[in-house]
Amino acid sequence: MVELDQFKYTLGTYEKPLIEVRDSFDLANKQLRIEEIEGIMEEPNFWDSTEKSQAYMKELKNLKDVLAHYNGIKQQFDDIKTLIEMGYEENDPTLIPEIQEEMDHFIEEFEELRLDTLLSGEYDKDNAILTLHAGAGGTESCDWASMLARMYQRWADKKGYTTEILDFLDGEEAGYKSITMQINGMNAYGHLKSERGVHRLVRISPFNAAGKRQTSFVSCDVMPDIEEDIDIEINDDDLRIDTYRSSGAGGQHVNKTSSAIRITHLPTGIVVQCQNERSQFQNKDKAMQMLKAKLYLKKQEENQAKESGIRGEVKDINFGNQIRSYVLQPYTMVKDHRMNAEVANALSVLDGNIDPFINAYLKWINTTDNNKE
Repeated sequence: MVELDQFKYTLGTYEKPLIEVRDSFDLANKQLRIEEIEGIMEEPNFWDSTEKSQAYMKELKNLKDVLAHYNGIKQQFDDIKTLIEMGYEENDPTLIPEIQEEMDHFIEEFEELRLDTLLSGEYDKDNAILTLHAGAGGTESCDWASMLARMYQRWADKKGYTTEILDFLDGEEAGYKSITMQINGMNAYGHLKSERGVHRLVRISPFNAAGKRQTSFVSCDVMPDIEEDIDIEINDDDLRIDTYRSSGAGGQHVNKTSSAIRITHLPTGIVVQCQNERSQFQNKDKAMQMLKAKLYLKKQEENQAKESGIRGEVKDINFGNQIRSYVLQPYTMVKDHRMNAEVANALSVLDGNIDPFINAYLKWINTTDNNKE
């Protein structure tokens, strides 16, 4: 049957890429590392250090997840191959819809796995800390910040990730003036680093009685949740530490004690804050961790800019600086201006379906880096 010949040809084109993905992930060494960690876990003093044991447990889970993902896709490949062989032997056309369905699912899963091979950055595997700041547009922009916060939470849910709000400042009428959330999951930062920049919304304003079209802006900052101690020297005299009362639910101490922490790094103007933890000490510890991560990324960016002879510039949260536009009126379209990637179903994107843009970014940045070399 012609259809079976086409299926066989299509499947054959993935045989070599499967091997390349396996080698790229270095699965043989990952299996050896799994066995090594499992041996360490059997030692009687394994649980003596909670910090070390949790680090081993996290590493083990990440390694097993990668192997399980690849093995699952390899099994899909083998199952489709078996179905095609059955189709030839039995000359049964009723198998064609089933093979087509399995093939579509396999291709989708494989392409997602192949994109993960592009996540080779030092901290791509880590959790992500994402901060949204409302920009030009007043109440509209605050509402837009809450829409984006929901979008990222919905995306995380679909990925099986978890989210926790570290800090937020409510808008005067609606939404957030700012919100910081931590997204926990394998490769969370590697995926979400694509979201860093200014996001623009065009819609009919629900806050305008005249029903006029309104443009709003929100900046998105993303950094890895770097758990290990970063070699960044911070002078205590360079810090201004302020305390304030937590603004949301979180226990009996909320709104009664000034447990929330805001740290300003005076030489750079970088500000981090946290109010989610139970004590002022824990909030300060988390904020310092965030500050070190931001200073580390800043240092990396400065080194890259120096090497390429390009000086980065801070962009206002305003017209002309957006990385992505979300248009709801007079038509619906989401467009990423860096890769010119477009999705017509804007509501689906706002419901968390941002993978087309993340995947396009990973391909684009990988191509850009290769061209520089």
